[in-house]
Amino acid sequence: MIPNRQAVVRVGVLLVAAVLLQVSAVAQIAVFGGTADLIPIAVAASALYGGSVAGAAAGFAAGLVLDLALGMSLGGSSLVLTGVGYGVGRFAELRDVSHGLLPIAVAAAATAIYDLAYGAVTFMLGLEATVSALVLREMLVGMLLNAVLALPLFAFVRRVVRPVLREDLAARRRRGRPREAGPIGLRGLEV
Repeated sequence: MIPNRQAVVRVGVLLVAAVLLQVSAVAQIAVFGGTADLIPIAVAASALYGGSVAGAAAGFAAGLVLDLALGMSLGGSSLVLTGVGYGVGRFAELRDVSHGLLPIAVAAAATAIYDLAYGAVTFMLGLEATVSALVLREMLVGMLLNAVLALPLFAFVRRVVRPVLREDLAARRRRGRPREAGPIGLRGLEV
């Protein structure tokens, strides 16, 4: 994705809305002892449709807004979500992401990685917390809830981001650049 002002504004509003909705409503709804987490889904969806650099930027921004909204120490969520966004974006750049059920697996994997990595970061920062088997149950239930929410949320993000992506493709064609061909990992390399 070629970053332009409209793309940055759309993804930024989407991420701020996801954080505010998560903090104000979704975090209070417990299902089977776990809660859904919209933030890794929003970051993963932005990365899947925007690529690795856009995913890393979206992850950093969402983590920063989350830390500021919850009054937590700055940087923990940003660090973890930056890695999640970059990883999902890189996966999208190297693989064919056209399968209709891929958002379920991506959302579940992004949630699991986010939960485990954020737990490791808070442990390394020395924050006192008790660990029990209930934490693993809550992580598993949260991962399953995010997998259930993945299809509608990825469809919503695609609907918001796709017009900007189409505009980028049209602008590239107007400038006279031919459509890139070849393996995905080698696109853009002129030899």
